[in-house]
Amino acid sequence: MPLGLFLFTAAPLWGAGEEIFQIERGFKLVPALIMAATLCVYIGVGFLSKVSTTSGYWVAGQGIGKYGNGAAIASDWMSAASFMGVAGLLYLKGWFGLGYIIGWTGGYVLLLVLLAAQIRRFGKYTIPEFLGDRYDCHSVRLIAAAVTVIIAITYSTAQFKGIGLICGWIFGMSYTASVFFAAGVVLAYLLISGMSGVTRNQQIQYVVLISAFLIPLWILIKKAGGAGILPQLEYGTVLSGLMEGQVAPAAGGQLTGKELAEASRTFLPWGTGGNIYHFLALVFTLMVGTAGLPHIMIRFYTVKNEDIARKSVLWGLFFIGLLYWSSPVYAVMGKFWNPLGGQAVADVIILSAPERAGQGPAFLGYLASGALAAGISTVAGLLVAGASAVAHDWYATIFRPESTDRQQLFVGRVITAVLCAIVVLTALNPPALIAQIVAMAFAIAGNTIFPACVLAVWYSRSNKYGALAGMIFGLAMTLIAMVGWVMRVPLFSADGLLPATSSALIVCPLAFLINIVVSNITYERISDESAQRSDRVLRKLHNVPIPVAAPDPDEYTPPRRTH
Repeated sequence: MPLGLFLFTAAPLWGAGEEIFQIERGFKLVPALIMAATLCVYIGVGFLSKVSTTSGYWVAGQGIGKYGNGAAIASDWMSAASFMGVAGLLYLKGWFGLGYIIGWTGGYVLLLVLLAAQIRRFGKYTIPEFLGDRYDCHSVRLIAAAVTVIIAITYSTAQFKGIGLICGWIFGMSYTASVFFAAGVVLAYLLISGMSGVTRNQQIQYVVLISAFLIPLWILIKKAGGAGILPQLEYGTVLSGLMEGQVAPAAGGQLTGKELAEASRTFLPWGTGGNIYHFLALVFTLMVGTAGLPHIMIRFYTVKNEDIARKSVLWGLFFIGLLYWSSPVYAVMGKFWNPLGGQAVADVIILSAPERAGQGPAFLGYLASGALAAGISTVAGLLVAGASAVAHDWYATIFRPESTDRQQLFVGRVITAVLCAIVVLTALNPPALIAQIVAMAFAIAGNTIFPACVLAVWYSRSNKYGALAGMIFGLAMTLIAMVGWVMRVPLFSADGLLPATSSALIVCPLAFLINIVVSNITYERISDESAQRSDRVLRKLHNVPIPVAAPDPDEYTPPRRTH
């Protein structure tokens, strides 16, 4: 119901994606061939990774190594928001956009320190399952599963917007046709291979997206006057020139007056709005949101043991850092080649700048393939996480525990298709910029899943009543902020006290506090049996032996004779 309310209230703003075809649209043969080749590879890998068990469908048989899982984490993480959206935000908001990079990378540190090893030690399949078992409560499991579905839909909406931009640019499709096309590609391999195919594809997609992201930078920086050796260290010279109005000859060569003031202000602290409060709120929200994303956390179930889980986080962070180190270069190159594009080109600046710089169709096609790989890999991971929450935690665990593997796989595939259809409908008219939509998904995760998981691992007195109260409060406040954003309520706007993209700075600590307070108030209401089950989960999380129960003196059994 809350999700439906959000989608309904978003309807007046549908069409907010009109900026998507400000770049040159039309069928481009070479990029189309490159794109088609990579898509065929993804679908082929999906067919070769066909699975017939729930373990293979949900967690890839728990046999992924540290490098492979690190690459899959990075690919799962580096969505259209990272590949396209971060550069667009830095292009549009300048210094303030760094909050996205700091928050997203910082969240992996939280994940490494607080949750990675413990979640893998627990085992099983999903985050709702972990919370349901730790708190010994089906209601917690149901709410966590519902939150997972909402996050998957919100996050995937942003990815499909990015995918739509790419397909429209290459194939000349309408935005609607592009979204449906991308959905078909994802479902083609996802329904057959599940997490097994998703993981293998994500490893391939990481290689495609990171090489596609980095290679054009050497050409761009050289055409802008750099040496073309290490763009990440050379773009400062171009940025200094921008502050004085020096832009590409094709863009006029020199800015003056109001245009110069606008361009130079972008990369100064608070030059495009915001303040230290909103910056910290954004960073905090993205950090706790990263550490609470179910489709990232579920990756720890796909590895062999907790040691590999820890190391895969480190490798994932390294792989992610390669892209984030380069996003500011694209933003500056975008300003150099198209200084006054504004929001109309922000989400597509990684294509607009190379196109204006005259890079060949092969470079642009490979770059677009990387962007598509980023969006598709994340959507696949999100749909698996959302479908597992419904098929495994609702259907197989609560409503039909006697169901067979075959029945569970069938339901999982049906739910995957249904979720994809819902995402397509919401993506047809996205209500905000790609990275802003993603930030709302992070706020949901940071205000609900993150507090519940951290306290489940590190606070033994946390119980089902506290978890329910904290999660319901966090979800309700986040959805209210999202609806307020769409309805343009000042309190929830980008400049308000509780922005929908940054609500966790206030809501997350309150969710922690509510969980702790309610858990202590209701501590005596937990039965001994329930407390013992929770204690066993806690001991497993921290690798503490379960004590052997002392024999009951009233149940004496004489020893057997031996001869």
